[in-house]
Amino acid sequence: MTSTPLRLSGVVPPLVTPLTEDRTLDVPSFERLIERMLAAGVDGVFPLGSTSEVAFCTDTMRAQILAEAVRIVDGRVPVIAGVIDMQTPRVLEHVAAAVDAGADAVVATAPFYAVTAPAQVRRHFEIIGERSAVPVFAYDIPVCVHTKLDPRMLVELGSAGAIAGVKDSSNDDVAFRRLTLLNRDAGSPLAVFTGHEFVVDGAYLAGADGVVPGLGNVDPAGYVRLHRAATTGDWEAARTEQDRLARLMEICLVAQDTGGWGAGVGAFKTALELLGVITTRRLPEPFDGFSDADVARVKAVLDEVGPRA
Repeated sequence: MTSTPLRLSGVVPPLVTPLTEDRTLDVPSFERLIERMLAAGVDGVFPLGSTSEVAFCTDTMRAQILAEAVRIVDGRVPVIAGVIDMQTPRVLEHVAAAVDAGADAVVATAPFYAVTAPAQVRRHFEIIGERSAVPVFAYDIPVCVHTKLDPRMLVELGSAGAIAGVKDSSNDDVAFRRLTLLNRDAGSPLAVFTGHEFVVDGAYLAGADGVVPGLGNVDPAGYVRLHRAATTGDWEAARTEQDRLARLMEICLVAQDTGGWGAGVGAFKTALELLGVITTRRLPEPFDGFSDADVARVKAVLDEVGPRA
């Protein structure tokens, strides 16, 4: 089990993966994306998560994305690498690769595809924690893996040292509140992050340590302002910033020509293309980038409530 200390907090955006027209990694766009985040004051970056297209990446592509992220960041903030895969042996291979690449921590979901009972879900995280040389974060995303991580189990895993934190993308505010209360009662062994862009101010009120916002690709500075307002107790400023970010998040809801995963990440990439951060809005196969009509819808939202200085 790792003994590496890492008490992470703040804004840790899950990086989109900019693609060229032939769907290879667009390294110059990736550099602009990350440098823009660092200039905004983010506290870490998260390559190879859901927003990073990890489900579509070959192992070769995963390795390239992570190597470039580590190179570009160059130690300025922690790099938290996704090691998402179906079952424990495959995840452990990704953990080893992430450690070799220089990642500061890893993020794993519950097992999926093979139906896995709660006892084995717990053991999955115990094994990863025992064998990882860097801290492990549990990623609660039941919409994708069809398992909701139990808050009590997560706190117990944190108390035992198997995991260092949780990224909660369950959109279950009741379970999130239970998690933060149980964590506090246990002495706060976990760093707890929300991935729910619409209600980050509420998550901070509940006891979150930070946010992992996909929308942070588009407006990292907005989430940094929100984090700073919340941690200094300026709840009026936090609410005002959150209201604007919630309106900006409408870019993920306006598409009429695509849906599902492609609507969310497609919106982020479309906005970044419009902002001049990345070169194309290309998505991995079988998805296509946004249609011209959907691009116009995203632009209308950006023009109204987009990133500001």
